Amino acid sequence: CSLRGSVFPKSMMWAVPHAVLTACLHYLLSDSNAAKSAGVGDVGSNVLGGFSFILGFLIVFRSQQAYARWWEGGTLLQQLRGEWFNAFSSCIAFCNASQDKTEEVAHFQHKLVRLISMLYGAALSQVSEMRSNTFEFLDMEDFDADSLEFLQATSNKCEVVLQWLQRSIVEASDANILKIPPPIL
Repeated sequence: CSLRGSVFPKSMMWAVPHAVLTACLHYLLSDSNAAKSAGVGDVGSNVLGGFSFILGFLIVFRSQQAYARWWEGGTLLQQLRGEWFNAFSSCIAFCNASQDKTEEVAHFQHKLVRLISMLYGAALSQVSEMRSNTFEFLDMEDFDADSLEFLQATSNKCEVVLQWLQRSIVEASDANILKIPPPIL
């Protein structure tokens, strides 16, 4: 059972002392003379009932809002993954099929896979609230150490990787590795 990322410890910090206080007050006021002298009766139970209803309503409303936001975030991440996969598969489909470009096409495809891996990992680390935002990437053999250090130091990792990706596509188009008709590229 992992409590990392859970709201349970913080909520217990607030709930337990108040539950103990409530139990003590209930015990002290359970004697009818003490309850009458404190002025607790039907009015107190009505106020407590109203308070409990409003508190329950707010908790349910906030929980529904949080769940809806979580579900929307998950849906957007899956949509992002699908869009990027579609773009990646389009680049693979438009690669030059001639025999004299086979090695260059393979090198471009491998670099494209690494860049998409880096892009998705950078996007996940940007939206992640975990203490350790380390995600596994495919190997980085196409990238020099200076570029990777720059990527590590920047706060806009997605934008940097996206620029690298776009630049690689343009360079591949110029080298006739990608054969994309003009309206598409």
